[in-house]
Amino acid sequence: MRAAAVQLNSTEDVEANLAKADRLVRQAAQLGAELVVLPEKWTVLGTSEQMDAAAEPLDGRSITWARDTAAELGIDLLAGSILEEVPGQAKHANTSVHVGPDGEIKAVYRKLHMFDVEVDGVTYAESSTEEAGDEVLVTSLGDGTRLGMSICYDIRFPELYRALVAQEAEVLAIPAAFTLATTRDHWEVLVRARAIENQCFVVAPNQFGTHPGGNRSGGRSLIVDPWGLVLACAPDLETVIVAELDFQNLRDIRRRLPALTHRRPEIYRPHQPA
Repeated sequence: MRAAAVQLNSTEDVEANLAKADRLVRQAAQLGAELVVLPEKWTVLGTSEQMDAAAEPLDGRSITWARDTAAELGIDLLAGSILEEVPGQAKHANTSVHVGPDGEIKAVYRKLHMFDVEVDGVTYAESSTEEAGDEVLVTSLGDGTRLGMSICYDIRFPELYRALVAQEAEVLAIPAAFTLATTRDHWEVLVRARAIENQCFVVAPNQFGTHPGGNRSGGRSLIVDPWGLVLACAPDLETVIVAELDFQNLRDIRRRLPALTHRRPEIYRPHQPA
């Protein structure tokens, strides 16, 4: 399988973001990609007010575009994440949507872990406007490959990815808008670690550059193999990267170094005090 990661510098201009995504997704398909993954919040990145104004339901223009484009190109399209208006819910969800080659929605994943942190002197408080999801989700691609879904800050919780592998994930998707500081110091280490410890391919598109409101993302989108080798890395610009995912290699790695079968979950549980 050939997979692609799209790196964007999304802004408050939803129309412009959609146009850039459309161009790069089509470029990925022309390069032979069968799976294309967009970054986190590819539809809009800006101030809280701009983000709130651009939230949309799953039948809004962004996912409608994703469905039409996936069907036209005959690809599996993982629509990074959007700010979703959820019926009956006061806060938005940070939602990743898998659309199959037939244009149908195959899976809807809502980010589990909220980015409530201080980085480089900037305080982020996702939980003030977003509601965390509650489902660990693996979806099947058009050829039957199992894809584990996650978003950005989720990468810091290895137990999530072990749960995805327990559901037979072979590819892990990590669409992100990693900050500049954490991209420079943590991003590649974390992406490669999730690939190595779970013996999976990882497709991790990141946002790049400065966004309205002054927040900055670090780029360096990655595609990594189950041995932890970087198959493709994006330069510092809006672009698409493509790599071949050799599943025979994945099977060989899991056979030769069967760490997943050597787990002893019965002894990992915390001991109860006497």
